[in-house]
Order: sequence, then structure tokens, then C-alpha cells
Amino acid sequence: MSSLVSLYRRAGQLASRLLPPALLLLVARCGIAAVFFQSGRTKVEGLLTITDATYQLFRTDYALPFMNPVVAAHVAAYSEHLFPILLVLGLLTRPAALALLGMTSVIEIFVYPDAWPTHLSWAGLLLPLIALGAGPLSLDRLLRIERASPPR
Repeated sequence: MSSLVSLYRRAGQLASRLLPPALLLLVARCGIAAVFFQSGRTKVEGLLTITDATYQLFRTDYALPFMNPVVAAHVAAYSEHLFPILLVLGLLTRPAALALLGMTSVIEIFVYPDAWPTHLSWAGLLLPLIALGAGPLSLDRLLRIERASPPR
């Protein structure tokens, strides 16, 4: 049994060396950015022209009780383009991730409440970015918006 535990521990150490936090944060940023950016692209044609189908969806399926559907369509489409770009660049990562977590919460509560497993997986990528920032492979670090985290 102790040899299995030893093997398990060595494998964990190897994984830690092969998968440093900088890489994990980069993958989280790019992964969640892809989800939202692709969704944003379905709402527009050309660069950022909102489609008639998008307006219709926000009047019916995506109707929010607190926002005009036309305004909501614009906010969603622009947010799903801007915040993912910021995440990929690692620029203003914490506020961008927080904004997308807010969108996720609105979608979960008001649009697709039964899709919580999907939304939980999105939150699982966004929460570390909010807590830890973009990491060293980012404009936040290059521009010194974020400093290197002290060792814990």
C-alpha cells in the first residue's frame, strides 16, 4: 500500500512541475473566453452589428425582468466580445472575469435555471481568475497592474 501512496505522490509532484499555476491560469482564461466569445459571435453579423434574431431572442427567450430587451441584447453582445478579449490578453483580468461571472449568474437565475452544471463549470474557471488574477503570462503582470503574488 505504501508503494501505491508513494507512486501517487510522485505523480502529483510531476503534475505540479508540468502544470505550473501560470499555465493553469492561461488555460482558464482562454477556455472561458472562448465560450463567451463564441456566444457573442452568434448575436452579431459583421464586426458588431446585432442581428434581428438576437433582438427577438431577447424579447422572448432571454427576456429579463429588469432590462429593456434591446439594451440587454447590446450589453450581452458587446460584453461577450470585450471581456473575453481582455481575458485572453490578461488585461484587467479580475474585473473582466467578475463581469462574466455576473453574466453567468443572470443567465442562471433568469434565463436557464436548469443549466446549473454548465454555469457551475464556467464559474469554476472564472473564480480562480477573480481570486488569483491572470498570472505571470499576462498584460496585467507586464504592465504591473498586478504584482507577483507573495508565496503562501
